[in-house]
Amino acid sequence: MIKFQELKPGDLVLAEFEGERVEGVVKALNREEKEVCIETAVQEFWFTAEHLYAIPLTEPQLLTLGFVKHVNNDGSIKYMKDSFRLLIPQDGDFTNFEIWWREDRRHISSPLFVHELQNHYYQMTKVELNPA
Repeated sequence: MIKFQELKPGDLVLAEFEGERVEGVVKALNREEKEVCIETAVQEFWFTAEHLYAIPLTEPQLLTLGFVKHVNNDGSIKYMKDSFRLLIPQDGDFTNFEIWWREDRRHISSPLFVHELQNHYYQMTKVELNPA
């Protein structure tokens, strides 16, 4: 389950309907009813937060978001999208890493979800991070 206050339009999440989870994009938020409009490949539908789940940050997710992978000489991995960077110490370890854009540098010391990376990206660049 995702906390309602973490979500913003454009965030990627998993929405559960009749026991099946499908990926979708947050289109709108109804703060009074605490409902979220999610657009999936099939349709748009309103969900409550208890039916929404975070997507773990993985390499395939980063590539879908338009990042390019670069393996450094020390074995660390750098993912780049324009001038935004994400540096992980070893391949596949998204639990302790750095993100930066210009002079704004952040150290992330816990697993991050796709919508959280999208929110960091927007805070830092003022540009939405959407699938490429």
